[in-house]
Amino acid sequence: MRFRALTLAFAAVAAFAAGPKPKVKITTNLGSFIVELEPEAAPKTVENFLGYVRAGHYAGTTFHRIIPTFMIQGGGVTVDGKEKPAKKPVMNEAKQALDKGLRNTRGAIAMARTMEPHSATDQFFVNTVDNGFLDFPGQDGWGYCVFGKVVDGMGTVDKIKDVKTGFGDKPLQPVTITSATLVP
Repeated sequence: MRFRALTLAFAAVAAFAAGPKPKVKITTNLGSFIVELEPEAAPKTVENFLGYVRAGHYAGTTFHRIIPTFMIQGGGVTVDGKEKPAKKPVMNEAKQALDKGLRNTRGAIAMARTMEPHSATDQFFVNTVDNGFLDFPGQDGWGYCVFGKVVDGMGTVDKIKDVKTGFGDKPLQPVTITSATLVP
């Protein structure tokens, strides 16, 4: 009985110490949505994303690549099409995130990257459909790291995915991120 009480006490302390999962409100010219981040599953990725949020980096960037049956990508390109300077890339944590149950499903937020697995910096994407082929190991042995999910505002994500696009999946009307802020 004493062991059981001690175990429950440690579990309560651990849950309290972990605290609530951070949430970020992403506001665009088409509305806003809130993502809940998963620092236990992808600690370096969440830390990287929150660094950009705290620095105000995402204000004035766009969702510059929209594929309605796939995802919306943004966070690093300005309205005039220029890439913002980014910090050093973060290590790909897709396997670790998958091991904790995070998958590229509709509403999941993941890091965008180049063909180099450890090249993610400031750009992210929100899956508009289930994209299991992006999960570790993916098509390249690494996959794309999911680090949270949309918990409010999928209607806004759907508005963004429905914006008409042209060459290179670029939206014909700018979809601008006006702010990305931590939700208290």
